[in-house]
Amino acid sequence: MRRLFGIVFALACAATAVALTWPSAFGIERTFPLAQVISFRVPLAAGFAAAALVALLFALIRPVRALALTCAVILVAAAGVNGALVFQRGSGTDALPEKTDTSLRVMTWNTAGEATSAESIAQFAVGMKADVVTLPETTIDTGARVAEIMRDLGQPMWAHHAEYGEYGITGWDATSTTVLIRPELGDYSVIQSSLDGSSNTSTVPSAVAMPVSGNGPIIVAAHAVAPRQEYMAEWKSDLQWLADQCATDNVILAGDFNATLDHMTGLGVDGGTLGRCHDAASESGNGGVGTWPTDVPALLGAPIDHVMSTPDWTVTGSVVMRSLDGSGTDHRPIVVQLERAAG
Repeated sequence: MRRLFGIVFALACAATAVALTWPSAFGIERTFPLAQVISFRVPLAAGFAAAALVALLFALIRPVRALALTCAVILVAAAGVNGALVFQRGSGTDALPEKTDTSLRVMTWNTAGEATSAESIAQFAVGMKADVVTLPETTIDTGARVAEIMRDLGQPMWAHHAEYGEYGITGWDATSTTVLIRPELGDYSVIQSSLDGSSNTSTVPSAVAMPVSGNGPIIVAAHAVAPRQEYMAEWKSDLQWLADQCATDNVILAGDFNATLDHMTGLGVDGGTLGRCHDAASESGNGGVGTWPTDVPALLGAPIDHVMSTPDWTVTGSVVMRSLDGSGTDHRPIVVQLERAAG
């Protein structure tokens, strides 16, 4: 009986480790509460390591030594895989390459509404030479003010947005998403389905900006609802909707996805991360850097803000800005440099 219990316990330990480390093996990466746990890979690795130490202490007790050592090996392996996954995706790069005449810089920053001033947003965007800026939880009033300040700083932008209320609530900044676009990319207009919500993310809006003139990309300023227990169905629907926006060519998708790369498993097409879009941070050394929340070190956080693009674009660099953690919002901005793909 003791041996049978030991086998069952060891199998349960192994199954738990696999489910948390490789949830897609069971198709549970978008299931509550596992989706929340796997958002934080480094703390998860630390938890496995701590559990392994506890198992080693139990190994001092002779009757359970074999079982404890078996679990310790499993837990150490799980800790190692989780840690390695973070570093394989990228633990952070400090700077972007020099911007060229053909470069496109895309910045996204969930500003938490009035928590971040228009001056801070504008100064950072100008300093980073951003051509496209997507701002979840930012009203058009704030966005227009940002554009005005950027113009005065020598970098004019056009401001567009989409907004709607949740449960009839208006005036809450999370019900608005703003996108700023440099005039050199051409004239843009947010499509009607983004404006009226007939085809959009479920609870907080995304904005699909289409080029009216010029040869600029389709720009999707993304905001998926957070995966709270009561919003799980909407969150899954939002991720699928965002994936669908990457079905065509020449798309740049940037914003607060409230999802890590693990949650996007199975939503990619033709080798993409989400639809045909590829995640820029993971291709340029920043995929493991947490963008939320700012009150913990970046490697302990969740990388839920992303810039993605279809294969029409090549990623040449990215940076997750950690020096702005005291700016007010609980998200870190990410800036990506892209170049048109050859051919």
